[in-house]
Amino acid sequence: MDKAKVLQTSFQKLNLNPNSNKSASVYNIPTPILAVEKRKPVPSLITLCIQVIGKHLEDIIHELPQIAFKLPSHVKITIAAIARRRKLLDDNVIMALAESSWDILDVSDSDVSDYGISVVAKRFKCLRAADISRCSKISSFGVSQILQHCHSLQILRWGGCLRSELTARCCLGILKPTLDNVEGESWEELVTAEIGHGAYSLRWLVWPKIDKDSSETLSSECPRIIVNPKSSLFGYRGMHVPREALMRTVLDDFVLKDIDAGTWEVKIATSSSVVNSSALPIAERFRLAFVERDARLAPKRAKNVRQHKRRAERDWVAVSTDAKAIALCQWDRLCMSINRLFM
Repeated sequence: MDKAKVLQTSFQKLNLNPNSNKSASVYNIPTPILAVEKRKPVPSLITLCIQVIGKHLEDIIHELPQIAFKLPSHVKITIAAIARRRKLLDDNVIMALAESSWDILDVSDSDVSDYGISVVAKRFKCLRAADISRCSKISSFGVSQILQHCHSLQILRWGGCLRSELTARCCLGILKPTLDNVEGESWEELVTAEIGHGAYSLRWLVWPKIDKDSSETLSSECPRIIVNPKSSLFGYRGMHVPREALMRTVLDDFVLKDIDAGTWEVKIATSSSVVNSSALPIAERFRLAFVERDARLAPKRAKNVRQHKRRAERDWVAVSTDAKAIALCQWDRLCMSINRLFM
């Protein structure tokens, strides 16, 4: 027993950490901390190619129909989104890029007209959402073409500018269901027949500046169409509100999630906000205003220079045999590279 007590006392007095009584700062050896920084994922080769095409889109805009037919559908919709942001989207561009597999169409704030929208509307088989807001060249005829050919359309976004607001009010009659045949002998016959027209599949309408009369007309005569739905955890009337039907959603944002914003953004150097300050002399204010205007017009001057250069190159190719041979060789190489990249 004495030996056991002595052994127990010895273990209690045993200091397994001899440095514990000393200052921890003396023996605190700094260990290197490997900080793992969150880096952006490395873009794929296809993404890099799309970014190059987007940055030089105005240089190949005239040859786009010859290039676009070799591109996959998801690349075409990405190029269309970039063209819209660079204010280059018009009838020729959208007709060259539009694919039947697209389920969204965003031509908002573009130069697409009734002709272009009527041509591409016939191609879509599963179009689910369309945004034609702030399109001053699209009238009620273009809207009727979309509703007539896109039978799966559920979400429509319009309005936003004076002409588009007028078009929206003129198109209310198109949204109303009407009967073309009311002489059937029974309701069973009418169910199986094509008895009317109207936007049967349309369920969500995004119209930010809707007037009171139009809102009352839609709620009374088109109750199936929900105008400007709001996001909620419980949905709207028991229905889930799609992302594309929310007012602040940009319809084609998701196709550009891997694309660098510098592809379509034009950086303009702006002067300080002290231009209008009364503390500055009048001569300095004029100088700063000139610098700001010069910086604002710089992209347009650069665009004009590129256009003049392209015209000079086309004129040179038109009169030179050697230039034609070089151009054809480069074109064949480009086509072969695109085929190898997307095959």
